[in-house]
Amino acid sequence: MKRARIAWAGAVHDAVEKDGQLELLTPAFAGRLVGFDEVVWLPPLAPVPRPRTILALGLNYADHAKELEFKPPTEPLAFVKGEASLIGHRAFTVRPGEVAYMHYECELAVVIGREARRVKKADALAYVGGYTVANDYAIRDYLENWYRPNLKVKNRDTCTPIGPWLVDAVDVPDPMALALRTTVNGKLTQQGNTKDMIFDVPTLIEYFSAFMTLMPGDLILTGTPDGVVDCQPGDVIVTEIEGVGALTSTITSV
Repeated sequence: MKRARIAWAGAVHDAVEKDGQLELLTPAFAGRLVGFDEVVWLPPLAPVPRPRTILALGLNYADHAKELEFKPPTEPLAFVKGEASLIGHRAFTVRPGEVAYMHYECELAVVIGREARRVKKADALAYVGGYTVANDYAIRDYLENWYRPNLKVKNRDTCTPIGPWLVDAVDVPDPMALALRTTVNGKLTQQGNTKDMIFDVPTLIEYFSAFMTLMPGDLILTGTPDGVVDCQPGDVIVTEIEGVGALTSTITSV
């Protein structure tokens, strides 16, 4: 099932996709259908009663590491992001006026479904609640070290669009065989497949849960393949993952 979280008629609603529309789940409007263009799309994540952990991977595709002239890492290269960086489908991402290079990153985002601690790789997918598309924008100007990206590179407000859907894990039987693609203003600029990850989803869950508890609603952004390009104000970027969705974001100036 494709789940969404939207703002409509002055309130926030949970919804599901039905026949090319959104079916509201809010009790007062249960069953009502609204069009995709009638709503404001929010990150498709249920609120959690605690700080949400967002873990992001760098250099997790061998072709992207090669593109940047780096050797593939021997263990997951991860950094933490704040929830304030998240925005929804069809929202606007701010490009600071002084920067010279800002690029998208099409990524499969894993949403943890139940508490995970010391999980074995063979059991890891049972702890996934669902999947969504993330666009983990990066600003190269602020990069000091590829292996330790600082906060200004990856943790900026509006720089992590996700959505439009949270797709139930049961509907994605093999997360390691999904095609990824990005277009900029309709031009194809990036293609890849999750099968080419250096550390696959089960490995990442085993790795993180060995030293930290993953909680329902936590996110793992799994990295991007090669093919990133600079994006300017006005550019419309669509990051798409097979079976998960097509996420649109537009670059704007400050």
